[in-house]
Amino acid sequence: MILIKNKKIIGKLFLCFFIVCISLFSVSAQSSQNRNFPQGSVQGTTQMNGNVRNLNIPNVDISITQPQTGNQMAFSIQVLVLLTILSLAPSLLILLTCFLRFSIVLDFIKRALSLQQVPPTSVLNGIALFMTLFIMWPVFQQIYSTSFKPLSDGEISIQQAYIEAEKPIKTFMYSQMAGDNSYISTFMNLAKLPKPNTLDDVPIYVIIPSYILHELTVAFKIGIILYIPFIVIDMVVASILMSMGMMMLPPVQISMPFKLMLFVLVDGWGLLVQQLFVSVIK
Repeated sequence: MILIKNKKIIGKLFLCFFIVCISLFSVSAQSSQNRNFPQGSVQGTTQMNGNVRNLNIPNVDISITQPQTGNQMAFSIQVLVLLTILSLAPSLLILLTCFLRFSIVLDFIKRALSLQQVPPTSVLNGIALFMTLFIMWPVFQQIYSTSFKPLSDGEISIQQAYIEAEKPIKTFMYSQMAGDNSYISTFMNLAKLPKPNTLDDVPIYVIIPSYILHELTVAFKIGIILYIPFIVIDMVVASILMSMGMMMLPPVQISMPFKLMLFVLVDGWGLLVQQLFVSVIK
């Protein structure tokens, strides 16, 4: 009896499901036939107007051919050298100029002031970049006048242009390390090279890492000196809070406004930029 009742219930469910499917199919068929519902609507079309012109996109073709003359070979080499220089330009700008010193010192002063988001790192890097361009502009002009322009005019070869471009950079890096040749001696000993008598005896692959380490050392020394007065303010504020029994209050929240007021009152940005320029321009 229970089985018979279950079969009857299942049969009724199948019948209801079949009726619902038929009704849905009929509704969809009627809606497909009457596409202009509601009344007064216009049936759309997907055909494009014949007056509309297609968008003309030019073909870009890259072909590799053998050079026919020596001028074509020289031009290909110049393009290859130019692309290589452009790909290495950011690294060269960071490591072979005073940008490294400026960016590290500016980041130190931001941390000493206990600032998290202001000013952003991109702003500090932009300041360091334009300060670097200001300092390095005479060097760039000398490279342009003695190396790039004669090469573009066809007066000198690529090797001569490289030698002429290397001289101002080496002179600048060596002038920053004047009086501290320990890094140059270290790398000369590691490369097993004889003791140099002049700057021309120091290869470029020795003076570049020496200059980078020297800049890191100088930047950290400046950063430590900048940190000292702000650390004193933090210690004073922390001791006052502990004496008042306010040990749960972070001292940074109280000391940061005082550090900012001190930095603004003494014209910190102006003094910092001036001393950075003095540290580079002897």
